[in-house]
Amino acid sequence: MTLSYTPSLTLQATSTHIPEALATVTISLSGGPDEQASNQLLLHPGEPSAIAIHVENHSDRPLRWSLETKGDFPSEWCQWQVDVPVLAFQQRLDRTIEFQVPHDFFERSEELGGDRSHLQLNYQSEVFVYIEHEADGKPEGTPTSRQLVGYQVFTLHVRPPSPYLNFLPALYRENDFIGRFLAIIEQAFDPVVQTMDQMWAYLDPLTAPEALLPFLAHWVGWTTDTQWTVQQQRRLIRHAVTLYRWHGTRQGLRFYLHLYTGLPLDEHVKKESEKHICIEEVFSYGFVVNQAAIGEDAMLGGGRPYHFIVRLRLNERASHIHEDLIRKIIDSQKPAFCTYDLYIEQPTICTVPN
Repeated sequence: MTLSYTPSLTLQATSTHIPEALATVTISLSGGPDEQASNQLLLHPGEPSAIAIHVENHSDRPLRWSLETKGDFPSEWCQWQVDVPVLAFQQRLDRTIEFQVPHDFFERSEELGGDRSHLQLNYQSEVFVYIEHEADGKPEGTPTSRQLVGYQVFTLHVRPPSPYLNFLPALYRENDFIGRFLAIIEQAFDPVVQTMDQMWAYLDPLTAPEALLPFLAHWVGWTTDTQWTVQQQRRLIRHAVTLYRWHGTRQGLRFYLHLYTGLPLDEHVKKESEKHICIEEVFSYGFVVNQAAIGEDAMLGGGRPYHFIVRLRLNERASHIHEDLIRKIIDSQKPAFCTYDLYIEQPTICTVPN
């Protein structure tokens, strides 16, 4: 098809994310595909990169244009949109071609399938810009032919992100091999660096790995017991020093039972008998003339000195506990000369009659 005029369309394509070794290169294509140069685009898995497209119409009439990309990369990596198909006279338009590599690119085993023995890291991409022309005798707006007015070849470099490059002089950052070699060192040492940054989490029994709990227990002199769940052991190790400080007191015993059963301490409840964990001390001295009150604190035959009562009012969250373990806790916390009675009240289950 012979054209009666020569369309004038200027295309500028620029990489927004290029390798460290190259400076930003801007390419201007005008009139035909003979003017071409290479450009570099750096792709990090999971991070978007783009090619900035700048199109300007220099002709004396509107131009219908289209954009197309081809290459040896997977098609799902690339996305673009031409929402203004017709450029008016002297109109300028800026758009982007976005590339995004899957975040698990280096972990996907299917990338090495078939006869491929190594992972492909460099890809080629070509950007084509066309002007569409309408034939005589057909309705206006019906495209019948396209004229290629420019294209650009881009090399896509897929590389893992490496903050270690920021510690190198600019001379070494210009070498792609050094960057890839440094990524091997980063992969080996980065878990250690991350561990050091989160060291506080390894020293907290609530967040430390389960394998580290025996070490933390030995650190505070706490003896672990297999009868306790892992979560209960975490709480005990976390509050071991507090239990040592309150050992042999009613406050320490209540706190120990709270850690095991999960029952609330009810600090806001003033009356001891109304708490979920109730510890009452028995003060009775038998029948003493002028001191005992009949029906209140008088007891024939003498009282039980150093005696207390432990009463647990279970709720739905703490309905399953072991009485033997409860007694073991009390025996370990009370003074040796004290005696006690234990009462465990099961939660009341309300049933709706049929």
